[in-house]
Amino acid sequence: MRRDVLAAALFCVALAGPAAAHPLDPALLELRETPDSVVEVLWRLPSAQPRDAPLEPVLPERCRPLAPGSVSRDEQRVSVRWRMDCGSQSLVGERLGVQGLGERQTDALVRLQLADGRLVQAILRGDEPFLTVPPRTGPARVFRDYLVLGTEHILTGLDHLLFVLGLVLLVRGRGPLLWTLTAFTAGHSITLSLAVLGFVRVPVAAVEVLIALSIFAVAVELTRRGSAAAQWRSPWAMAFLFGLLHGLGFAGALAEVGLPAGEIPLALVAFNCGIELGQIAFVAVLLLARAAFASLPVVWPRAVARIPAYVIGSLAAFWVFERLSVVL
Repeated sequence: MRRDVLAAALFCVALAGPAAAHPLDPALLELRETPDSVVEVLWRLPSAQPRDAPLEPVLPERCRPLAPGSVSRDEQRVSVRWRMDCGSQSLVGERLGVQGLGERQTDALVRLQLADGRLVQAILRGDEPFLTVPPRTGPARVFRDYLVLGTEHILTGLDHLLFVLGLVLLVRGRGPLLWTLTAFTAGHSITLSLAVLGFVRVPVAAVEVLIALSIFAVAVELTRRGSAAAQWRSPWAMAFLFGLLHGLGFAGALAEVGLPAGEIPLALVAFNCGIELGQIAFVAVLLLARAAFASLPVVWPRAVARIPAYVIGSLAAFWVFERLSVVL
C-alpha cells in the first residue's frame, strides 16, 4: 500500500512539467553547398516561440543572402528557406551556430552537406551553441551527441515514462521486474533499429495512438491487480510486445533529427544506449523513492493505491483521443 503512494507523489510532480508527450523537437539549421558556390539554407523551428528568447541562426559573415526567404508554416513548425552567396571557398573551418539555446533550454541540430558530398552534423546545446565546421565529424562527437539525445528523449517523453512506471508498479519482485524491463528494452531496441534502417515503415500517427493504448492497458491492469481477473501472468511477454510499439515511437523521434552519413550504426547504438541510460536512471529513482515511502510509519487509506492507475489511465485515454484526431 505504501509503495503505491510513491507513484501518486512522483506522478503529480511530473504533471507540474510540460504536458506534451514528445517535447523532443529541436530546431534545425540545414545548409547545402551547391557546385555554383551557392549555399541553400533551411531554418526550421517550433512554431511556439517566446518573444523574450527567440532562436536565431548564426552564419558566416562572408555569406550574403541572394533573395528574401520563403516561409512555410504548419501547426507545429515554421520553416524558412533562402539562398546565400558564400564565395568560392567551402564552409569548412567556418563558425555556425544558434543563438538563444541557453535561454530556451533546448537543442538545435546543424546539418551541413558539403559540395564534395560529405555530411557534417552536430547537435548544439546551450553550453555549446556554436560549431566550427571540421573536415570530418569524429566518431567520439557523434557518439556523445546521440547518447545525450537518446537520454533526453526518454526522460522528456512522458508517455514512455508512464509506461515504465506502470511496469514498476504492476510487477512484484525484483527478479520478475528485471526480466520485464529487459523484455521491454529488447522490444523497443529491435523496432527502433529496423525502422531507422528502413526495414519497417509504419505511419507515425498510428504508432502514437497504439503507444497511448498500451499505456491505457497497463493502467487497466493496475486497477485489476490482485483480482481473479488479472491476466498478467507473463508480464515480460506483454512488455516485449508493447516495447515493439514504443521502439517505433523512438524511431519517429530519431527520424526528426536524422543520422549522420557514414556513422549511422554508431549514432543508432549511441541513441539506443542513451534511451537505456535514461530508463535505468528513472527506474532507480522510482525504486529508491518506493523504499523511502515504505519506511514511513504511516498507514495510507486503501484508495490511495488506486490513484496512480487512474491518473495514468486518464492521461493515456486523453492521448488516445488526441492522437486519433490526427489520424482521422
